[in-house]
Amino acid sequence: MRKICVITGTRADYGLLKWVMEGIKNDSKLELLVVVTGSHLSSIFGNTFKLIESDGFKIDYKVDILSGFDTPQAITKAMGEGLIGFADALKELKPDLIVVLGDRFEIFSAVSAALVAKIPVAHIHGGESTEGAFDEAMRHSITKMSHLHFVAAEPYFQRVVQLGEMPDSVF
Repeated sequence: MRKICVITGTRADYGLLKWVMEGIKNDSKLELLVVVTGSHLSSIFGNTFKLIESDGFKIDYKVDILSGFDTPQAITKAMGEGLIGFADALKELKPDLIVVLGDRFEIFSAVSAALVAKIPVAHIHGGESTEGAFDEAMRHSITKMSHLHFVAAEPYFQRVVQLGEMPDSVF
């Protein structure tokens, strides 16, 4: 049985990942592992990890990294805490693959830890563009550290390939 670890950091990405999680959960050849981080674990944002649990998913690990501030220093510190937390989570859970979505710094930390741990990454929504934000550099970096790429449209397919990824790994 292959262990597939889905990592979610916000209510927005969970809304898109929920259907992927359902598919993994319902496949007898796969074991779903769920790691929550970011705003899911913040009372300010409503402790949305409870929504995941109420949808019938077991949370296998929580990586608490938010400091409550949106300054460069706070985000950088949160990324460092994320690297430590994801290193521990991946060591404990031993997934065969992680699935992530988007470009947030929490996901960047998770993928960086997976890269070092030699755990393959499936990235959803790579190749997109965000003008004027560091999200674009994060997204492209996540793409470069990933092994499977699930893009939303043909232009994004082309951008991922332009980044040097093999076309047969982009879907």
